[in-house]
Amino acid sequence: MAGRGAFPLSPLPPAAAPPAPGPGTALLRGPSPAPAAAPGYRAMGPAAAQYQQRPGMPPGSRMPMAGLQVGPPGAPPYGAATPLRPGLPQAMMDPFRKRLLTPQAQPPMATPRRGVKRRKMADKVLPQRIRELVPESQAYMDLLAFERKLDQTIARKRMEIQEAIKKPLTQKRKLRIYISNTFTPAKEEGEGGERVASWELRVEGKLLEDPSKQKRKFSSFFKSLVIELDKELYGPDNHLVEWHRMPTTQETDGFQVKRPGDVNVKCTLLLMLDHQPPQYKLDPRLARLLGVHTQTRASIMQALWLYIKHNKLQDSHEKEFINCNRYFRQIFNCVRMRFSEIPMKLAGLLQHPDPIIINHTISVDPNDQKKTACYDIDVEVDDPLKAQMSNFLASTTNQQEIASLDAKIHETIESINQLKTQRDFMLSFSNNPQDFIQEWIKSQRRDLKIITDVIGNPEEERRAEFYQQPWAQEAVGRHIFAKVQQRRQELEQVLGIRLT
Repeated sequence: MAGRGAFPLSPLPPAAAPPAPGPGTALLRGPSPAPAAAPGYRAMGPAAAQYQQRPGMPPGSRMPMAGLQVGPPGAPPYGAATPLRPGLPQAMMDPFRKRLLTPQAQPPMATPRRGVKRRKMADKVLPQRIRELVPESQAYMDLLAFERKLDQTIARKRMEIQEAIKKPLTQKRKLRIYISNTFTPAKEEGEGGERVASWELRVEGKLLEDPSKQKRKFSSFFKSLVIELDKELYGPDNHLVEWHRMPTTQETDGFQVKRPGDVNVKCTLLLMLDHQPPQYKLDPRLARLLGVHTQTRASIMQALWLYIKHNKLQDSHEKEFINCNRYFRQIFNCVRMRFSEIPMKLAGLLQHPDPIIINHTISVDPNDQKKTACYDIDVEVDDPLKAQMSNFLASTTNQQEIASLDAKIHETIESINQLKTQRDFMLSFSNNPQDFIQEWIKSQRRDLKIITDVIGNPEEERRAEFYQQPWAQEAVGRHIFAKVQQRRQELEQVLGIRLT
């Protein structure tokens, strides 16, 4: 399992087997063959535990005076207290310098690794000094400014396209409906038995000037189709032929109806268009007021709001109320209403749109075997631009190409900056080699000091005057006392006696 920053997470070791200390870990548990601690750290072995007890003092007691640790590496501090918990080291003093040392009881915690550096627009910009050296680079900066404007324009257009796709994007087309019929007369008795005369009605259609490659089925334009035949010829129970769209309906290229008969039949076709999103027919009074006859619910609400805003019907103090004028009072039957009540009151004023009515006569004249009538109606189809807009938003080919070109530009700018640094380095050296070498050595020394964690000023400490300061004598005394105490502890441990 991987943790944050891509570092692996491993199960914790059992309590009985603590992990071995790595570099920078100075606290040990249990007996150790080498109780000496690393420089600036304290040992916690048996010898150190015995040394912490000063002769003549009860076990477990502390020295009355707390001091700072001095002495060579590995020596216990003079007058030190009981060792602290791991991870909480105490301050100490370098035996040869009168300054506090920062203990390093714990290794530096690993910071979570971050991902690849994210490129920014500022990383493409050439520094001013490079532009001054190469005046032709101004053309690149002009291209960069143009690219920034182009990116902003493309981002704005993408947002506009995303908003446009959410709305229904349709255009009106002509759907030509073909209504035809054929007649089959009855056979004579000597021609193989009785046969009843019959006719067959076909209803088909297609879009005119349809540029799309995928042709829509004729039935996909309608929600329902009803063919009403002559009731006197076919009776009240068999004069209607209905088709209604269902969730499992399979689209077809046309409809056909076959019935027995040898006389002309008058029929009426009722076609209900399948609007997406659904459209509604407004109440005649509200339709005259808003100037909208059949439209979607959203368009009707928008027209209603524009009428309220134009006639200032919104209450000036209570904005959620509408003060009805005389027309609204007649339509909604109220003097005042809330905005939240409009959808509920409007629902009773919406009706299904009127169907398309076509009157047709089914001819059984033998001289006219196939008679076809054509009717053109307006239908709404998806705008081909909508598919192109969706493909544009979903396309990643151009984005990948742009990303690869951006990566090349960033690499080129980085190489230019590196070459500029190398040029400045060589140019400074050529102008004044001696001063440059001295300054460069000083800079390298500062860097080395930071890298190696050197504390203090080695240049001052290598001179004799540094050790003639007032604190030097006290430090020497503490160091000698610490060495004597260390030797005393060793003798007590070897001889098994306690010197008093």
